[in-house]
Amino acid sequence: MKIEKIELSILELPYVHFFETSFGREHGRTFILIKVFSEGICGYGEVVAEKLPLYSYETTSTAWLILKELLLPLVFEKGIIEPDDFYKQTQKFKGHLMAKAGLELALWDLKAKREGLPLSKLYGGTRKEVSSGVSVGIQDTIPQLLDRIDSFLKEGYRRIKVKIKPGWDIKACREIRKKHPDLTLQADANAAYKVDDIELLKKLDEFDLLMLEQPFSGDDLWDHSRLQKEIKTAICLDESAVSAAKVRKAYEMQSCRIINIKVGRVGGIIEARKIHDFCQAKGMPVWCGGMLETGIGRAHNIHLASLPNFKLSNDISASKRYFTQDLIDPAVELTERGTIKVPTGPGIGVFPVEERIKRATLKQETFS
Repeated sequence: MKIEKIELSILELPYVHFFETSFGREHGRTFILIKVFSEGICGYGEVVAEKLPLYSYETTSTAWLILKELLLPLVFEKGIIEPDDFYKQTQKFKGHLMAKAGLELALWDLKAKREGLPLSKLYGGTRKEVSSGVSVGIQDTIPQLLDRIDSFLKEGYRRIKVKIKPGWDIKACREIRKKHPDLTLQADANAAYKVDDIELLKKLDEFDLLMLEQPFSGDDLWDHSRLQKEIKTAICLDESAVSAAKVRKAYEMQSCRIINIKVGRVGGIIEARKIHDFCQAKGMPVWCGGMLETGIGRAHNIHLASLPNFKLSNDISASKRYFTQDLIDPAVELTERGTIKVPTGPGIGVFPVEERIKRATLKQETFS
């Protein structure tokens, strides 16, 4: 077997409600969709890089360039079709993990469909359902924030994550706790704070948070270690956890107690499983973070989250959380138990709707 052609597309989808973090407010998502074709089978992958270099230095433009000029030619030149071979061949290239991950995901989907298995079986997943949480962005007012949280709790979500930033932190958490004293609640700073804010961040202990996610910058394991020694709340690393090697250093430095695994951030499933396995051996729980993916990327996340050490609720929400009409059919839905079912069909186990993909496409190019 060989890869016959690869199709890259840039798509744009509006959100049903704006999403604001410490980086700013977004009203929609621009991303790259990858299709890999071989012997009548199509594997789908989603590149989670965003339009602007805020969460990461990678963008849709840089990912497109790296895919077009480096990664796709490598696949065709080396005759790569297996995800493991792709991973090995691309280790020599520094960075650009989101671009690598998107193509690796498409290769995994192709492989699983070829073998007639759901991705979870190839990954070693053990769960039929994964626990679902929801991320609530910064709102214009505290009452609006509380209303948003109430609406998600009514839908059945088990865990609420709130975005925080300087000036939108202590008061927001205090008001949430006042209204929902027993809520499983965590806060995500998206690297918005500095070491001078340690005394402020220690005040978050008052609110019995499940975790405080990424208070400091992604390259700052040392200050996370300092903070974890002074705060009762467990620190979770997101932007810092870019590889199994970095996670090992974080563990040894006691920079955190929890790891958020995002496939795009770490460069693909193979690296994600290395992180999962390391954390499992050390007794450190992990959970699957989201990048506001469509149902295609979301399905990939669901299969990953079926692995045994994903012990905390994941940022894997129903399709309607972000999009009026997702790119897949049927849409991802929340069960009455506050979970998401792991698809059982071959590959990602969901069905991309080509007409919807076409309507959302801004740019497309095919390579062979």
